[in-house]
Order: sequence, then structure tokens, then C-alpha cells
Amino acid sequence: MKKILVVEDDNNINHLLNDLLEADYQVTQAFAGSEAKRLLISEEFDLILLDLMLPGISGEQLIADIRSKKSTPIIVITAKNDPTVLSDVFDAGANDYIAKPFNTVEVTARIKNQLRARIGNDMEETVFTVGNIKLNDDTHEVYYQDQLLSLTQKEYELLKCFLTHPKKVFTKANLYETIWQEPYFGDDNTIMVHISRLRNKFQEFTDQEVIKTIWGVGFQLNTG
Repeated sequence: MKKILVVEDDNNINHLLNDLLEADYQVTQAFAGSEAKRLLISEEFDLILLDLMLPGISGEQLIADIRSKKSTPIIVITAKNDPTVLSDVFDAGANDYIAKPFNTVEVTARIKNQLRARIGNDMEETVFTVGNIKLNDDTHEVYYQDQLLSLTQKEYELLKCFLTHPKKVFTKANLYETIWQEPYFGDDNTIMVHISRLRNKFQEFTDQEVIKTIWGVGFQLNTG
């Protein structure tokens, strides 16, 4: 059974996560950064769910400490939605993040995704490669034909959706609800602007339309 460390100082959220996961995973609970650090010295975990605002040692400090020694997948669960904060968290080595308040279905799905990426993979990096595109989910770097692209967080998340499901046609609702974690009420402009910006980043290196429009349906990665 996979072992998950939940690091969250809010008792209600910590116990909610424990109740959600204990049927499928061996869950260890920590309520402070210093407590988590002690546990990480004595035990090995397959995945860490980590709050940022913790007593003792902050989540950001804990990520840096973990990454100096281990490649254990880290999913940050945070109420902080400042893009700069999230960018720093990814730069420090977090693999994914979930915004509070969260949907329990999303939590379990993201955990499964991170653990699945580790099955049979002894490499320290999680890399998605489709055609000429390579996305490193540990370093949050994206390359096209070995050229590094500079993407915003939302552009990165959009591209990751397409790379993890390269054959899927995503509707605008699919993308909006996955990336923005809010109900979709026909906000075409938000999706279109971000798709357009992502396409423009690739157009610096290729004339190929990397993300195709499937008229009347949505968008799909162009793997041709």
C-alpha cells in the first residue's frame, strides 16, 4: 500500500484528507512543518500533501529541504493564489498544487496521476514527451525541439492537459473547470486568450499550429 504524508495544520482539513485517503493508502498525519521534517528523516513516503502556511517550518522551506535529498512527489494544497507564490513553489520543486477550498474528487485524481507517473519509473524526473514537445513536471520546464519556452502558470497547466491526454478533444468547459477549478458559465474569452497566448509561444519556433481547433467541439493537441 502506498504511503502518503499529509502535512496540514488545520485539524479539520487534515482529518478530512485522512478520511478520504485511508481506505486506499497508508496515511501519516503531521500538523506542523517541524513534525513533518522529523517524520521524513525516519520514514519513506510515496507522496506528500503539503500546506504552505505551517507552524515551525513553512511549506516552502520544507519543499526545499525535501528536494535537497529526495524526489518524492509533492502536491501543495494552499489558499495562496498569488501567481508569484505558486511560481516560487514550483521553482522549489513542487509537482502540483490544489487550491483551497478543494474538491475531494480532484484531490484523489491528482494523487493517482502523480503516483501513476512513478510506476516503473526509477528516474528522478517526470517528463511528458509528445512529438517535439517535452514537459518536465519536476522542474516545470517546457521545451520545443530543445528550445526552452517561457510559460505562465495557466499556460503550463493548459499544455499539461493536452500532453497528458494527447488524443483527447477538450471542450472549453473541460479546460476551464480543470485549470480554473470553477464552474464554466460560457466564459469563452478566458479560454481563447490563454489558448492564443500558448499558440503564440510555440509560433516563435514552428509554423505548425500546436493546438488545433476542432470546430464546434473544442481543442486538441496537434500530434501530426
